[in-house]
Amino acid sequence: MNDPSLKRTVTRTSAIFLVITAIIGSGIFKKVAPMSAQLHSPLLVLICWTLAGALSLMGALSTAELTSMMPGSGGEYVYFKRIYGRFFSFLYAWANLAVMKSATIAALAYIFADSFHELLPGASRFFGEKYSVQVLASLLIIGLSYVNHRGISMGEKLSRYLIATIVLAILTFVVLALSSGKGNIDHFTAPTPAAPIGWPLFSAMFAASLSAFWGYEGWNNIGFIGEEVKDPKRNIPIALGVGTSIVITLYLIVNAVYLYVLPIQQLESLLPNQIAAVEIARVLSGNTGAILLSLLILFTTFNCVNGTILLSARITFAMARDGLFFKKVGQIHPLHDTPSYAILIQALWAVVLVWSGSFDTLTDLLIFASFIFYGSAAFGVVLLRKREPATPRPYRVPIILPVIFSLFCLVLVVVNVVNQPIQAAIGLALIISGVPVYLFYTRSTKP
Repeated sequence: MNDPSLKRTVTRTSAIFLVITAIIGSGIFKKVAPMSAQLHSPLLVLICWTLAGALSLMGALSTAELTSMMPGSGGEYVYFKRIYGRFFSFLYAWANLAVMKSATIAALAYIFADSFHELLPGASRFFGEKYSVQVLASLLIIGLSYVNHRGISMGEKLSRYLIATIVLAILTFVVLALSSGKGNIDHFTAPTPAAPIGWPLFSAMFAASLSAFWGYEGWNNIGFIGEEVKDPKRNIPIALGVGTSIVITLYLIVNAVYLYVLPIQQLESLLPNQIAAVEIARVLSGNTGAILLSLLILFTTFNCVNGTILLSARITFAMARDGLFFKKVGQIHPLHDTPSYAILIQALWAVVLVWSGSFDTLTDLLIFASFIFYGSAAFGVVLLRKREPATPRPYRVPIILPVIFSLFCLVLVVVNVVNQPIQAAIGLALIISGVPVYLFYTRSTKP
């Protein structure tokens, strides 16, 4: 009996939009402040964004080679099964469900709900004074999961129109900031005596890079729907390269504008609950500008939640289709042609994370956990080049890129284990918590 298959309905243009959608979330608006506090130099902040972007692009291009060889539903889950075996691929899928993607959905939904209440404080009376943010975040997850249950074309079209509007709004903000006369180019050349040098600079760059990588998180998500992309061996590599490059360019422009409008010292002094982009909009246009920028953040987080729900549920679907999770989760809806049970399971767990109050800790683990698997994927390119040299590769990445990226991922993971051993232990515990599940589902199945 053949495995159920999803229909190929996603075009190249749609795939590029989905890559951009999956990446642009809250990081573009918030992360410049903590990065400024760590680096104390506008040039170092921009260098950090550039390096993180370049490394993310290396990871995306490395993944593109694997996708061109194995364009199935589930992304790295499919690649890891061929490279490292069934157990490692299961751990990847489990980690995505347990922490990486579900926690991303929960965190972004919470940011959306929190921003909504900042704009409309009276909404707390409608949703309930005590748990208003959690209720709204849960409703957002459930509502967008329903949209994606109804068909990939609905979720994809919603993301396409929203991301086009969001990018246009961000570029409008950039133009208005540059033409406002309220910035100062001297912010980039003023002496920064607090900027770290030597080993403190290395440590600060690594700490700041975690913020930058959160901003770039999601570049690999398009591979999850490889089974639904038209001509995936060609279109997914193009979407990964083009989409990631667009985001890198946009991030550098926007963060340069932030540093042009406000001096680094003022960005450093922002409180944790203050969003840098909102405060800059307030400088440019008063409370009206702050409100408009807050609305933009609402649309952006809404869209990123939608894109993450659409893409990441395919990993759980692929795992269940292989007999490693509830059988129903691997089924396709007969009318909507979507992995509706996988979307449901993902939504329920994301809602649990919203209400657990622990998702802030979980999002801190995202980069640590993600880069274990990002590095494994890049190293897998090297292994397959040696193991299967004759296998057709519609796209071949320059081999130096996966080598550099996998080495960087190894260093990042080791540095995090040394600097944050408890956090690293929690991340590893969440990943291996799926071992009993794997043993249960494989006790009577053939590998």
